[in-house]
Amino acid sequence: MLKLRHAIIYLLCGHLSETMAFPTILSDIDWKAGVELLGNFKWPKTTLPTKRETTPNGSTILWIIQDTYEGSTFFDTFNFYTGADPTNGLVTFVDQQTAFNDGLASITSNNKVIMRGDNTTQLAYGVNRNSVRITSQAEYNMGLFILDLDMAPWGCGVWPAFWTLGSGTWPYNGEIDIIEGVHDNEHNQVTWHTAPGCNLTQNTNFTGTIVQTNYTDNLQCNAFINNNAGCGVTEWSQASYGPLFDEANGGVFAMNWDENGIAVWSFYRATVPLDITQGRPDPSNWGEPVAALSTQSCNITNYFANHSIVFDITFCGDWAGNSYATSGCPGTCEDILMDPANFVNASWIINSLSVYKQSLLNIGSTSSVTPTHPIVNLKTCWIISTVIFLHVLVSL
Repeated sequence: MLKLRHAIIYLLCGHLSETMAFPTILSDIDWKAGVELLGNFKWPKTTLPTKRETTPNGSTILWIIQDTYEGSTFFDTFNFYTGADPTNGLVTFVDQQTAFNDGLASITSNNKVIMRGDNTTQLAYGVNRNSVRITSQAEYNMGLFILDLDMAPWGCGVWPAFWTLGSGTWPYNGEIDIIEGVHDNEHNQVTWHTAPGCNLTQNTNFTGTIVQTNYTDNLQCNAFINNNAGCGVTEWSQASYGPLFDEANGGVFAMNWDENGIAVWSFYRATVPLDITQGRPDPSNWGEPVAALSTQSCNITNYFANHSIVFDITFCGDWAGNSYATSGCPGTCEDILMDPANFVNASWIINSLSVYKQSLLNIGSTSSVTPTHPIVNLKTCWIISTVIFLHVLVSL
């Protein structure tokens, strides 16, 4: 009977032990012992909240999985964009049916997600090359975004991006470019584009280098100046973009966006933290981010809101086209666009994209967790379980 009561407590209290100490008497219990007395009951699938960081007021941060994009259902919650490229790329973004029919979007037998630019069609001079741009149907206000991928696009004339974009009139709800580069560059660039008034703080702790215009740091994220350069940070690692990243079997990019700032980390495959691979991310263990926008010079909640997730691959255009002459690539961007052999590496190969939601637990409070994932108070668990135990006992 004691085992039956233990099973009832486990059902009600879940994994509260992750965040709150149980009485010593419970420390060595086999929690699932006696579950056979409950007939054909199946144990519920639960998401284990992760106890990690704390806020200045002492609350513990719990990361709860909100959305997972992967495998055969990856494209179900994305829309294919078919409009003109806002960055003036020499590209035609195709619809979903065309993308799948022409092999520009696919799911492999081992559930890897493929998106690529057309690498089979010989084009006449001046004709755009087909490619893919997708936007998530869900919108987010803050969160922890973790992308695991085997390959990111690169090559002469190629300009890929993994980014989030605020709804409404751009750039008033902000834009966060998490992965972005051109040609066969080796260093990823993280960039923020906003309305006037949001600035990058130079003394923020991050490992990357602030992007400059005319030897001056671009500290203003204002999209209306410096030809929309925004405020960007170039990663130090040569394996953060391009050939070396792909040769290392890719890796993981993570973006933590909350009211205290926006930070980005990247890990090539051999250095991905165990807490990420286990599905229990802990940004406090990852060291300094490669790029960070702090609240010291930018009110995050005022400049970033209602963001969709975007993947795209464009060609030439404002960045890749204007930088082509100094890229070391042959000919002109218009010339190289004609030959499909130049785009054999212009592909995303994605394992998963996970979005985690932040919940706060104040240990001193009995009702401090956000409503989306309530955690039952320990006393309440004991009271309710005792009542159910007595009810079961009488019915036996």
